[in-house]
Amino acid sequence: MDELRSNLFFEPKNGYDRIETAERIDAEKYCRAYMEFLNDSRTEREAVDNAIRLAEKNGFAAYVPGKELKPGAKVYQNNRGKALMLAVIGKKPLSEGAVIAGAHVDAPRLDLKQIPLYESDEMAYLKTHYYGGIKKYQWVTIPLELHGVVALKSGETVKVVLGREPDEPKFVITDLLPHLAQDQMKKTMAEGITGEGLNILLGSAPYADEGKDRVKLAILSLLNDMYGISEEDFLSAELVAVPAFDVCEIGLDRSLIGGYGHDDRVCAFAELQAILDVKDPERTCVCLLCDKEEIGSEGVSGMQSEAFDTFMADLCESQGVALRRCFEKSFCISADVTAAYDPIFPEVFEKRNASRVNYGMGICKFTGTRGKYASSDASAELVAYLRSLYEKAGVIWQLCELGKVDQGGGGTIARFMARRNIDTIDAGVPVLSMHAPFEVVSKLDCYMTYKGVLAAYEDR
Repeated sequence: MDELRSNLFFEPKNGYDRIETAERIDAEKYCRAYMEFLNDSRTEREAVDNAIRLAEKNGFAAYVPGKELKPGAKVYQNNRGKALMLAVIGKKPLSEGAVIAGAHVDAPRLDLKQIPLYESDEMAYLKTHYYGGIKKYQWVTIPLELHGVVALKSGETVKVVLGREPDEPKFVITDLLPHLAQDQMKKTMAEGITGEGLNILLGSAPYADEGKDRVKLAILSLLNDMYGISEEDFLSAELVAVPAFDVCEIGLDRSLIGGYGHDDRVCAFAELQAILDVKDPERTCVCLLCDKEEIGSEGVSGMQSEAFDTFMADLCESQGVALRRCFEKSFCISADVTAAYDPIFPEVFEKRNASRVNYGMGICKFTGTRGKYASSDASAELVAYLRSLYEKAGVIWQLCELGKVDQGGGGTIARFMARRNIDTIDAGVPVLSMHAPFEVVSKLDCYMTYKGVLAAYEDR
């Protein structure tokens, strides 16, 4: 009976019961590199800069249209500093398709408004417009940093980073004290903190003169001294506020990683490291670090842009291959995170089909909302392919859904890849506290996601 049960039942096991000591050491080494990358990549621009630095260190060069690309060639194309495409040319022609892994490097945050700086009752503030799906109350009373660029009329672009170094000041959005919050506490969580109430406290010391808005003047004077900018320059700036938390290990056993931006830089790093490590692939391997996924993959740097098609068309034309023929034979892992089952909130999960921490790479046959709306819904054959591939490669994985059917849902770039006639499936790292200023992931799941992307790249 036990043998029959073993042969017929499907019983997932904790990943730590399935790996040897040597692989745990490899996972720790990988996660240390990931933590360093995440700590230094607070925005999509910084993630792209860091990815290019690592790529060039590993033999990648900027793509030059028209240049002959032989098998093994490593190229990248920077899309406006916010997205990145990398490729390792395979032995087989692109008429046999490519193996693509696509993740996004943008994350929920607070963008500064176009005219952000104001003074109220001798306190200086910055107005914000939140980006992506956030719980607004999570962003008050935590330390914040400012990152981004200011584009001047002269054509110069000034990089701004304030609050990242230990000796630099941080910023904050204040909240009511509980003693005076009786009315606020009667509101729903969505109403307690409003979007227009997410105003960042910037300073309080007035400039030494007799005019008005003396605190605002003092702040502008400091910014002018530091970066050579004036208030008008905010009009052509992209400045964002992000949590001022360092990435760190979580748990007495150090089995977890806490930090800002796991969604989706944890998958972006997995596919980046995988394409850096791939050797002599049969099919061309492509790594996409996308922007704007959190707001629907819009814009020139999002996955709905034709930037990716142009890059792939150039590669195909160099081999005399029609782009559509390449796409119809290609396979894509839409490498995005999924929601990890949280025992504190069991009511929103369907436990049999939820991803679990330490059970490996989470594969989602579909995402979308409720009745699979806005989902690409991968085929049974595609799931079977991954089952076979990952069994051979020793990848620990789990099949999962985001949560209960009627509870909500979410989207990824998968549907935009599928729209190009590319077989696509979602797969990535399960995350606790997703979209919070401080998210948590498992080291084992991080490593297995890297291993899963690498196995797809190396499949023969």
